[in-house]
Parts: sequence; C-alpha cells; structure tokens
Amino acid sequence: MTSDADDSGVRRQPDGTDRAAYFVGGGIASLAGAAFLVRDGEMPGENVTVLEKLDVMGGALDGSGSPEEGYVIRGGRMLNYPTYECTWDLLESIPSLEDRDRSIKDVMDEFNERNPTYAVARLMGEDQKVLDVSSYGLEMEHRLSLLQLVLTPETRLGDTRIEEWFSESFFETTLWYIWATTFAFQPWHSVAEMRRYMHRFMHEFPRLHTLEGIDRTKYNQYDSMVRPIRRWLEEHGVEFRSGCEVTDLDIAPARAGKTVETIHYESDGTAETIDVEPNDLVFVTNGSMTDGSDLGSMTDSPDLNTTGASFELWKNIVEDHPEFGSPSAFADHVQETKWPSYTVTLDEPDLLEHIVEVTGEEPGNGLITFTESNWLMSIVVAAQPHFANQPDDVKVFWGYGLFPEEEGNHVEKKMENCTGEEILEELCYHLGYLDELPSVLEDANCIPCNMPFITSQFMPRTPGDRPDVVPAGSNNLAFIGQFAEVPEDVVFTVEYSVRSAMMAVYEQLDIEDEVPPISAHQYEPDVLIDVGKAAFR
Repeated sequence: MTSDADDSGVRRQPDGTDRAAYFVGGGIASLAGAAFLVRDGEMPGENVTVLEKLDVMGGALDGSGSPEEGYVIRGGRMLNYPTYECTWDLLESIPSLEDRDRSIKDVMDEFNERNPTYAVARLMGEDQKVLDVSSYGLEMEHRLSLLQLVLTPETRLGDTRIEEWFSESFFETTLWYIWATTFAFQPWHSVAEMRRYMHRFMHEFPRLHTLEGIDRTKYNQYDSMVRPIRRWLEEHGVEFRSGCEVTDLDIAPARAGKTVETIHYESDGTAETIDVEPNDLVFVTNGSMTDGSDLGSMTDSPDLNTTGASFELWKNIVEDHPEFGSPSAFADHVQETKWPSYTVTLDEPDLLEHIVEVTGEEPGNGLITFTESNWLMSIVVAAQPHFANQPDDVKVFWGYGLFPEEEGNHVEKKMENCTGEEILEELCYHLGYLDELPSVLEDANCIPCNMPFITSQFMPRTPGDRPDVVPAGSNNLAFIGQFAEVPEDVVFTVEYSVRSAMMAVYEQLDIEDEVPPISAHQYEPDVLIDVGKAAFR
C-alpha cells in the first residue's frame, strides 16, 4: 500500500488509521510508547514521529564513546524481576541486536543466569575494610518509624521530607547507607517517594545488602535496549528527528476538552511548527533527569547547568494551563537535585585488578560505597565488556558521588568542580592505591559528568504537581516519563517510564488489553515475615 504525505511532511496511510502520533523527547518513554502504538495499537509506523533535541535517542539510557576517546555512561539502571512488569512485556517482543531470533529479554535472562549479582563488599570503611552489612543496624525507634511509614496513606504525607519523618540517628544506620546509595535518596527528598519504594521493593528488603534481586543488561542500556528498540521501530517506519528542540504547544481549550493544535520547535536555529490534527496524538516527556548534563575530561571539570529544555517546555505549557502540574517543584532546586558521575576507561587492567583484590568483588557482582568518603563515592564495575565495541584489553567502570559540594578527603576541592584526574586521585586514595597514581593517570581516561536534575523526581511534592498521564479533559495530549503521575509506581526506574507510555497509548487508543498490574508483594505473608526477620538482624 502506498502512503500519502500531507503539508507537514507526515506520511499517512489512506485507510482507517489516518492519524499521526508525535513524541516529544527521545527517551525510553517515547521509544516504548512508539512500540506500543505499532505493536498493540496497530498504528502504521510511518505515522509516528519522535522529536529529540540531542543527536542521539535513549535519554538517560545512554552509553557512548570509544577505546581511544574514552567511554561514557552517565548512569546505570538496575532492573528487577518480577516488578518491571511493563518493561518485560516490551522487551520480550523486541529482537535483540545480536540475535534476531532472541528477544532483548532472552539475552538478558541468559546474561543474568551467567552473571548473578551478589555484592560482597557493599560498604567499605577505613583502610579498605569491607564492612559487615548483614545487620541493618536498626534500633526499635527506626523499625517503628519504618512500619508507620509503610502503613500511612500517601495522601497524608504531602510534601514531607525524609529527614522530617526519621530521627537523626536513622541516617547513621547501615540501612540508610545502603538505601541512599542504591536508590540515590537524600534526607531532603520526599518521604512519599521512599514509601512507594518500600512498597514496590518490599520483597527485596531482606537482601538489599547483597543486591541479589538486581537484573542487568549484557552491555550498557544504550547498546542492550535503546539500539534494538530503535532498529525495530525504524524497520516499522517510525521517523526519528534529532536536533529538534520542542519549545511550546498550542493547546486550544473548548467545551469538549483541550486539544493540541500546534507543536513549536527549533531546528538548526530556525523556528518551525507542526500542525496537529484533532485526531492526532501528542505524547510529551515533561522533564528529564539527565537534562542539562555536561561532560568534563581528564583536565577539565564539567559545568553545572541550571536549566533544561524539557523542563522549560513544561513551564511554557503550564503558563497557560496550570492544571498540567508544577515543574518548579522539581526543576528549581538544582542544589538539592544534582550529583556527578564519572566513567573510567582503562588501557591497562592494574587498577581494576586492585579493586578486585581489595574488595573481593568480581566485575559484574555489585556496587561498592566508600562510607568514609566526604563525597560519598561509589563505584560499579560491570561485567566486561560493557560496550558492544569494547576490546577485550580495555576495561570500563562507572561511579558517582552523592555529596558533590563537599571537599574530598584527599583532593581539597568540591567533587562537582573536579577534573577526571582529580576524581581518579581521590578514588585511588580510598582504594589505598596512591603510590600507583602516576601509572594510573597514564593508562586511564576518567570523564566526569555533572547532572543538575538527576534526583529532581525525588523532590517533595503534593498531589497535582505531576500531571496525570492523560489529564482529565485532554483530547489528544498525554504526559509520559518520570514526571507524569503513575499511581503506586516508583520514579528513577525504567519501569516508570515504560508504564507511563503503555498507560498513555492504551487509554488514547482505547485498547482493551489491560496494562500489567503492579505487583503487590507488600501484601504477601511470606514476604512480610522475611522483612520482619531482616529488620531485627
């Protein structure tokens, strides 16, 4: 069947599916949404367009670089079976990049069976001492506060901060060190979000210290997830437009509801528009945790930006339509939502071998946090290779620090102001490897990255600050991603973005299939018994 093009350049099928869909932002929410439109909504891929500011798709699921220039992963996503219900539904239907006869999920399952996660050095104290984390170090007051939080309805928590719920001593417990560095929570974040995590991952509480329930991709998430999903979408005709920064939407109010009529965007410095028909669909990623990210180098520190295009779009939308949320609740607190990460590429394995020696942690097994670090540094050494184009003799690991405004224990600078060399020096200090620092600097490339909004989705909020996925009275507009409201699910996860996309597509197209329900492990007697035992270890 041939297709016709209208004045906006969108290719439309001359049959009953004469509608177009536009995705604003090229992150995993948009990729998943496009896949659900094609797979479950039977929309021709030729009618689907993804608009992205950057020249690469995938959003926070990134991974780039080369052995010569150094690799970069701004962050690493941890997945969990069985809680990622919508994510598995998606990945089971997309062929993997390396073997078209096997799905992305098939490849993941095989990889995790061969490389099960089990952290043996979750916390490391002074003098490279691996700490015993079998006990969470809770007192009775801490257990009671946790129990009360689990039982308190979210509607009664409002914008309460975690530090307002727990006593000061709670933040010195082993549990908090593990919790904060696993999920990136800070004391000033929303206690309502912490409550959601406690419910969603209740079954993982007894083994949180070993991370046994963590599933990982074979490579970084860009190579393992984004590339095969994009390939599948392109094969179905989906169009990807990079270099397109959407700046505003014209939304017409009417008695029958609100309808997006025009998409405004900039491309190569030129203002452009897309006319949207009433029966077309618009899916907006209103905010991004990696918005405004900036990379440094071995000799240059990254900048700290205070604005991001996705949040600015959201702010422009709510100027005329305040019922679509409160972006300022999340985007205007950079000092509380920032932290830096760093990716280390090694031409020689000496540093990696030293990490294995002092921690006992084989690559791919876990997450190591240095509790005495003023920056609260952590490192993750993934199973090698971590990139599809990574040679066998090159090694890569990733890390981050949750206290970027503090001066280092050895390097007397704030972490957010440090070059790659300085971050490596501080890391070698905590690893007891300073004497070998000169050779490390010859063989390593450390690329730091400042992310101003990386935990913005955790900021205290009240009902309505995040818009509903499909707002009441919306005819063709849906919000997807980390800053749309998905009841009972947890932000800072791939699942949250994928679920929001599935909800949006299914509701907008009136698809009869049910979105997979959220697992309710917090009501399972066996799980509750195990949690009780773990709390008293």
